Amino acid sequence: MKAVVVGAGIAGLVAARQLGLAGWDVELLEKSSAPRRDGYMMDFFGPGVEAAERIGLYPRLADVAYHVEAAEYVDATGRPTSSLDYDRFARLAGGKVLSLLRPDMERVALAALDDVDGGLVRIRYGAPVTQVWSDGGGVRVAMDASPGGAVSADVLIGADGIHSSVRAQVFGPEEEYLRPLGMRAAAFIVTEPFLNNRFRNRFVLSDTIDRMAGLYNLRSDEVATLMVYRDTADPAGFVGSGSARDRLRQEFAGLSDAVDRVLQLCPEHPYDDVVAQIIMPGWQKGRTVLLGDACGAVSLLAGQGGSLAIAGAALLGDVLGPVTSPEGISAALSEFERRWRPVVREAQAAGRRAATSFLPKNRTQRLLRRWIIRATHLPGVDRLVARGIVGRIAK
Repeated sequence: MKAVVVGAGIAGLVAARQLGLAGWDVELLEKSSAPRRDGYMMDFFGPGVEAAERIGLYPRLADVAYHVEAAEYVDATGRPTSSLDYDRFARLAGGKVLSLLRPDMERVALAALDDVDGGLVRIRYGAPVTQVWSDGGGVRVAMDASPGGAVSADVLIGADGIHSSVRAQVFGPEEEYLRPLGMRAAAFIVTEPFLNNRFRNRFVLSDTIDRMAGLYNLRSDEVATLMVYRDTADPAGFVGSGSARDRLRQEFAGLSDAVDRVLQLCPEHPYDDVVAQIIMPGWQKGRTVLLGDACGAVSLLAGQGGSLAIAGAALLGDVLGPVTSPEGISAALSEFERRWRPVVREAQAAGRRAATSFLPKNRTQRLLRRWIIRATHLPGVDRLVARGIVGRIAK
């Protein structure tokens, strides 16, 4: 049995590994020329923890995790206005919360392909998919990197993100499924030894209205930056002329000395995209199935993107891996969607709820956020807040 997986992000890499371990022949195609370097920090918890432990990835993720002491909101002068103790939060979540940089998660998943016997999983970078065909005999995928050629397989897995080309070609245009949440997010990494030392072991977040800048120190002398801002000009998430760097400098200039410094060092092409969800009536069509953000993006506001990517890919491997003939593919894909859709639906609902309070619109909303965060130090209230963040795992 052979699978083509499009997208070498977390979901695609884990799915390729699990199918390879099950004996499938896997072709993994990625449009980027190399693994991505930029990305934001994520809290890894929820269904991904159990899945990562079961498939042997959790110890490797723990090895690259960062120890975060607190998430600290600060004013323009750097004075703390409220903070959330991370160790306490982790205990309330059962002790299984990892702070992971997205590129580090991808590197762990990429290295884990070595667990598969040689030759069963092959990865091609710089191979954007241009066309997909499907018939009773399987699927065929054409790439820019292979003029006149195509890859054939028994099943196609579209794990190529929120702007999935597989989804667009097989299920229809993006506009039918993209649900913007009214904001944009940007992420980049800069080398800045002074700020790296200043923010050691803390998430430092701007306590601001309609925009938020988060800074955190990485290994060596680097600082990772996450910027979220309200997308008032175009709620659909499409922007006009001008570079992303110029837009960020315009939106965040003067927020604080630290933010101004990272803006000076911002690369020309940082990650900058709409914060949105993907809502679809179905994730499979014929021999094609969507996975991860391609079919169920929850948005960074839900805080479970990495967790759901690993758990969803592991489940797909569980149900599709044992299939030994093309006749069993359709039933396996239907079983995957039946079991996974309720989990994604719940996480998306949490993301939509978070969108209403993530960026305060006025001083009253900002003050309310401060009160809620300060109240997490009170017995009982801390558990309620943790349950609101991590859902069912905070029993």
